[in-house]
Amino acid sequence: MIFRRAIVQEIANSAGAVFSVLFCIVFTQVLVRLLGDAASGDVDTKALFSIVALSTLTNLPLVLTLSVFIAVLIALSRAFRDSEMVVWFAAGQSLVAWVRPVLRFTLPIACAIATLALLVSPWAERMIAEARARFEHRDDVSKVTPGRFIESAASDRVFFVENLDVAGARVQSVFASQRTGDREIIIVAAQGDVETHADGARFLILRHGRRYEGTAGLAAHRVLEFERYAVRLDSQPEAPLTNSNARTLPTLQLLADPSPRNLGELLGRVALPVAAIVLALLAVPLAYVNPRVGRSANLILATLLALIYLNSIQIMQASVQHGRMGFATAVWLAHAVAIALLIVLFARRVSLRRWLPRWPRVATRSGS
Repeated sequence: MIFRRAIVQEIANSAGAVFSVLFCIVFTQVLVRLLGDAASGDVDTKALFSIVALSTLTNLPLVLTLSVFIAVLIALSRAFRDSEMVVWFAAGQSLVAWVRPVLRFTLPIACAIATLALLVSPWAERMIAEARARFEHRDDVSKVTPGRFIESAASDRVFFVENLDVAGARVQSVFASQRTGDREIIIVAAQGDVETHADGARFLILRHGRRYEGTAGLAAHRVLEFERYAVRLDSQPEAPLTNSNARTLPTLQLLADPSPRNLGELLGRVALPVAAIVLALLAVPLAYVNPRVGRSANLILATLLALIYLNSIQIMQASVQHGRMGFATAVWLAHAVAIALLIVLFARRVSLRRWLPRWPRVATRSGS
């Protein structure tokens, strides 16, 4: 009992440290990527931090899965390296006895992973999709970032403003370029205001500017000076905020509509909590370290097997989504191979047998 409590405590301490490192890495990557999107005008700067938090939340199931695997691997590797496993075996305990404390630590985390993967992550993906859709449906002036060239929703107009007052719907030092076929129109104005008509149409009223119109590639242009000029804004305020991505659909909706795309997404959600348990158990035999040799080889092998296992789950998911494999086969195939490997590794460690046949060792001994 004392051994088991000490094991669970050590694994928990290692898991906390590993989770903190992985979480910081994931959060930094998401933040850098979204900051780049915000700088290019693809993400609303006002909703940036909420999107960062939601994006990090969608990565939590995978982070927890890797944290459990690495924590068990670190704890048992240290026990082998410091010869504590010698005391464990001398007390009449087998390597299989580690399964119970490892499962005691892993099962609650697997339940949390299942909750995140089945309920929380789809909700977070849906919130991100809706935030991006709301930003795409905003008018051109609302998307403008001062000091940057912004393309309109119709991809036929480019805006540039020096200063922007969103609350007052006023812009200053405006440059707009629009091309229709071979005709090109350039408008430069000192300032402008946004007006909304009774029918809901929105216009940018430019004041004190010039309008240049001509054919692309030709020097001849017509110049028009104006005191007041109206430009209709591209806007879709009434467009429904929907997304066809399966990642945004609730789990119950995936079950209600068992299309290949939805079944593939369902497979990915169900696989993570199972993978967390299998990887935690795989870490027990893979953590074996010979103190006289070092632990680099075992850690490299354990990392490669974990990556192959997780990538095989993604391959099964893609195969189901593209109709190349049935859900009933793909949902257990990768886990079955990993469990079979788990049984082989435990049998090897428990029986203390080598994978190499006996005759090379006999030949080496006789030759010496």
